[in-house]
Amino acid sequence: MGTKDKIELDMENIPQHIAIIMDGNGRWAKKKRLMKKLGHKAGADVLEKITNVARDLGVMHITAYAFSTENWKRSEEEVAGIMDLLRHYLKDHIRNARKRSIKIDVIGDVTRLDEDIQQQILTLKELTKDKPGINLHIALNYGGRNELLRAIKKIAQKSNDGEIAPDDITEDYISSHLDTAGVPDPELLIRTSGEERISNFLLWQIAYSEFNFSDKLWPDYTGEDLKQAIWEYQNRDRRFGGRNS
Repeated sequence: MGTKDKIELDMENIPQHIAIIMDGNGRWAKKKRLMKKLGHKAGADVLEKITNVARDLGVMHITAYAFSTENWKRSEEEVAGIMDLLRHYLKDHIRNARKRSIKIDVIGDVTRLDEDIQQQILTLKELTKDKPGINLHIALNYGGRNELLRAIKKIAQKSNDGEIAPDDITEDYISSHLDTAGVPDPELLIRTSGEERISNFLLWQIAYSEFNFSDKLWPDYTGEDLKQAIWEYQNRDRRFGGRNS
């Protein structure tokens, strides 16, 4: 049985890709009367712990929604705090890249990020590109509609240049022009903090994902919560539009 006291997972049915909307950092900080940046720091620490648990279970990909295209609307102070935390996070992973087996890349339109952050991203991707462990995809300045728009523009330009014909455009061809090209679609999407929205995250990729919504704020999320979400995923009937009986 799968309960929060004892969770027995089918290790032959572990999702290979889990997407996470890490929601609730600000509310967690407010509850504890802390500055918002400390909530985001706690959230970053939890992401590292959850990634390690997922790796030990055999998950191959985690895609974490860290900063959306809409998050620029937040206060300058909060955005600056998130960017400083991002610098620290990237610097830490660059410094410890040789010790860790995690491959890290970034999805989203990074051109709006400061130059030093862009350089850190490039450095970290290069340092970890051949790592054999779990692949952590961090979504920064990411929005599903923005991703699709950028992909459509690339494909339209190829069509305009005569490189492709309309019949060449298939689902696989579109997927190959997304930020997640070459990565399997997530089987499971987790969102914390009690919200039950997609919030412009991986709109194309989650067409057949199972959703799991947790009332916990992200900094309170634990490895046991992740196992519970996987157990619930394993006990759903995934039909992909067909019938299993």
